[in-house]
Amino acid sequence: MNKVEEFNEYRSRMNEKILASDNKVIKRLFNLDTNTYAEGALDTKTKELLGLVASMVLRCDDCVKYHLGKCHELGFNGEQMFEAFAVANLVGGTIVIPHLRRAVEYWEELEQTSQ
Repeated sequence: MNKVEEFNEYRSRMNEKILASDNKVIKRLFNLDTNTYAEGALDTKTKELLGLVASMVLRCDDCVKYHLGKCHELGFNGEQMFEAFAVANLVGGTIVIPHLRRAVEYWEELEQTSQ
């Protein structure tokens, strides 16, 4: 199983367990997250880039993987990703570099899965 499949399987499995708890606050939080990235005044592509950059600056590797997967699904290319990575590193500083490394590695894996 590659990194992309492993991450997606784990995320799905754990989300099912979490939502099965039927906690109203958690369900509302998940719903809010879903609706935040829906088409609105900003298109979904812009929102995913915002989510990716924020996730890199906040140093959340799971969030970075999730947004990279969405960006890949939305048709972003490597050049566009590296521009977003540059913004994240400028805003977040050098502490973001380890997350940049993992983001590049994960993006390469996403690209390989689509070939």
